[in-house]
Amino acid sequence: MIEELSAPSDNILAFRLSGKLHDEDYKTFVPRVDEAIANDGKVRMLAEFHDFHGWDAHALWDDIKFATTHCTNIEKVALVGEKAWEKGMAAVCKPFTMAKVKYFDAGQIDEAYTWLAE
Repeated sequence: MIEELSAPSDNILAFRLSGKLHDEDYKTFVPRVDEAIANDGKVRMLAEFHDFHGWDAHALWDDIKFATTHCTNIEKVALVGEKAWEKGMAAVCKPFTMAKVKYFDAGQIDEAYTWLAE
């Protein structure tokens, strides 16, 4: 499931990713990001992983398509996670985007927002 969270700034989009992601999740997530890009130009994103179990095959393809089609419209991505493998996702994401990507532990969400706002 992808749930939009409130963010401290208009140019920051924040989402909580939990459980296993499916194609349906991207049908609401991608249009929301597209809307923000259309209104504000480049955006910054926070992705908070909570009890996250990855993607099914279709959602993984959706994620790859999203990353490649939005690679120039996202300035920064803060990944906030709970597990060691989620930290590794920051390195995996970098080749698919021109955005600056940084990982933060779950207790550092305030620092993640501060970094995004810089």
